[in-house]
Amino acid sequence: MHYVALILGGRPGQNLTQRLLLPVSNDTLLRTVRRRGTPRPVPPTVIGIDDWAWRRNQRYGTILCDLERRKTIALLPDREAATAEAWLHGQQQIEIVARDRGGGYGLAVARALPQAIQVADRWHLMENASSAFVDAVRKSMRQIRGAIGAATINPELLTAAERLQYEGYLRREEINATILTLASRNIPIKDIVRQTGHSRGLVRRILRGQRSDVFRVRESSLELHLPWLEEQWSTGERNGAALWRQLKTQGFRGSLRVVIEWATRRRRAEQAESGLTRTPSSRTIARLMTVARDRLSKAETITVATIESGVPLLIEARDIIGAFHTMIRQKSLADLPPWLERAQESLVASFANGIMKDQAAVAAAISSRWSNGQAEGQITKLKLVKRQMYGRGKLDLLQARVVLPG
Repeated sequence: MHYVALILGGRPGQNLTQRLLLPVSNDTLLRTVRRRGTPRPVPPTVIGIDDWAWRRNQRYGTILCDLERRKTIALLPDREAATAEAWLHGQQQIEIVARDRGGGYGLAVARALPQAIQVADRWHLMENASSAFVDAVRKSMRQIRGAIGAATINPELLTAAERLQYEGYLRREEINATILTLASRNIPIKDIVRQTGHSRGLVRRILRGQRSDVFRVRESSLELHLPWLEEQWSTGERNGAALWRQLKTQGFRGSLRVVIEWATRRRRAEQAESGLTRTPSSRTIARLMTVARDRLSKAETITVATIESGVPLLIEARDIIGAFHTMIRQKSLADLPPWLERAQESLVASFANGIMKDQAAVAAAISSRWSNGQAEGQITKLKLVKRQMYGRGKLDLLQARVVLPG
């Protein structure tokens, strides 16, 4: 009965035992699990540590995995550094700890196991590098709009939704100017927050140049079909409904309204003396600048070439991030010091400074065979068990079902 409860939980285990003609209540099965407790694991020497969500964005716990035996060995009730440090103090035999880029676990390991080697997770390093390039593009949006001729907005060409976004942009620009003026007087962020009433996070984003988009562009469902639409438009097909019917035969699943709005914007741009050049979102620009040129359409290639000629610092940032990805993939530790020196003078300097602060763990990630991918896999298993218990399983039951004996 113990193993039935471990594998299936309470009520599913009860249903199985009834079919086996061994009727046992769900409460009895759960009491059996709690009575047996969790088996004591073999003392690990290489572990992975990461957080997992009890409830996303509200409450988190900590999972610890034995990377050599590929098993979960403990669950902790929160992700506080003090809780992890208390558990690690009793495991002085640990030699290697793989973790994510968060500072809490790194501090806990440094205090409890100063002799242990910390290894930063390679997937998070790659993802952080890509995010750093997106941030660099976001900071350069003003220059990008000027390069592709979208710095001047003609309100007559805007749809109703675009006009609302543009009015919001003007209000944001006023707030940005006020905060930048205060910052130019060397007023601390704390005092700027107090004077303006805006949050600390908003003030930081403005000072980092991350709030300058005119339109908050999301990728359209027409994105893949734009080359075909442009071709049809150039041949004289201007009826939005007719274009939508033809798109439906090509697998387009969007609504008629999307195609008609595209045709309306296209028609207005042709009738106006100065057309509106829509700037893609920062994430879209980052994607276009990092994919192979042979996978871009003609319009996308022209856009990328225009941005590269107008904002050369972005080319340098892209090359630096590409070099970092190559360094991680090829495990070329000798390239790390010159990369740091180059990156600290670029648009991705904040990312480089983060790597500098965690340089020992990053160097271990490049040279070591260990990483924290196993912990991510064990978190997926934990989520499955948690959902099987409809989110009502307490820590002892979750740990008993995840840390299986044998």
